[in-house]
Amino acid sequence: MRVFTYPVQVFPHHTDYAGVVWHGTYVNWMEEVRVAFLDSQSISYQRVTEQGCDLMVVELNLRYHRAAKMGEALLWHATIHPVQGLRNIWDYELRSLDQSLLYVSAQVTIVPVNRTTGKLLRRWPPELALIFCDPGDGTA
Repeated sequence: MRVFTYPVQVFPHHTDYAGVVWHGTYVNWMEEVRVAFLDSQSISYQRVTEQGCDLMVVELNLRYHRAAKMGEALLWHATIHPVQGLRNIWDYELRSLDQSLLYVSAQVTIVPVNRTTGKLLRRWPPELALIFCDPGDGTA
């Protein structure tokens, strides 16, 4: 299991007319977290896609605990679980910088797919397997 944190700042374009974060922004931020995590592991998402792999979201569960507001600085916490079969589960929490307030909790499941055909890959690409797969489970 890996843990990754990613700071975000709530800008006007993230909010609705009332100055609170629009619900879809949280989903966008979670994708930013996934790409930033890959970057932190020296893996370019662009390179992964150029090699014919895409990471498809197949399940998304999101719970809103409190509204984030324009101007707030927040911190995403992602827990990346080892691959189960081909499914890679990410648990997320969006918290205040001091950790005292929980804004969102979520779980996202991704799978590797062939970028051209859209079909599920039989195995994770080697560089992704190194970070997502448990070496003892036979999926690496």
